[in-house]
Amino acid sequence: MRSANLLNDFAFKYVFGEDCKEANDALKSLLTVFLERKVNHVVVKNSEIVKDFSKMKSPRLDLLVEFDDQTTVDLEMQLRQTKDNLPIRFSYYLARLHGSQELEGKYYGELKETIVLVFFNVNLIDNHRMCNTFTLRNEDGLSFIEESQDRMKLRTVEMAKLDVNKPLEDMNEQEKMIYYFLNCHKGMDDSKIKVMIESDG
Repeated sequence: MRSANLLNDFAFKYVFGEDCKEANDALKSLLTVFLERKVNHVVVKNSEIVKDFSKMKSPRLDLLVEFDDQTTVDLEMQLRQTKDNLPIRFSYYLARLHGSQELEGKYYGELKETIVLVFFNVNLIDNHRMCNTFTLRNEDGLSFIEESQDRMKLRTVEMAKLDVNKPLEDMNEQEKMIYYFLNCHKGMDDSKIKVMIESDG
């Protein structure tokens, strides 16, 4: 038995962006695992597939979600097997999202946290970490803003760095979820997926 491929925009949107309890629970679980923070309440603000007309590129998923504290997260599943200026693209997404907040008549201190969380299947960052968080820092790693006040974050998940041969019992929650993304279309034909489905719906 085979399942939907979650690397497909429409399947990803359906599982995490639909207006139902199951999709919302799945979305909260995803955000909890990869943002490493407890997510109790989240609302999908925009789950539409949009078109990037730059050189007629393929559609991409732009899943915009908001937490109960008004933190906004742009969740991207980047499918293209190319580097294609991805760092420039993602930093643009973060700047666009952060700058879209309505600030008229308010103080800058009232700006809410914005996060771009992007999954992609290429090796882009020169380290062994599968998940990396980027903020405003200088050449020596000194933060421009106090960590508690830093409201712009880019969180990358390089799925290609996963050791797919690692035993399931040795994987952490992030590794398990990435393995699931990469292989769930195999359904019960994949031994690890079979264990995941049978042990944790």
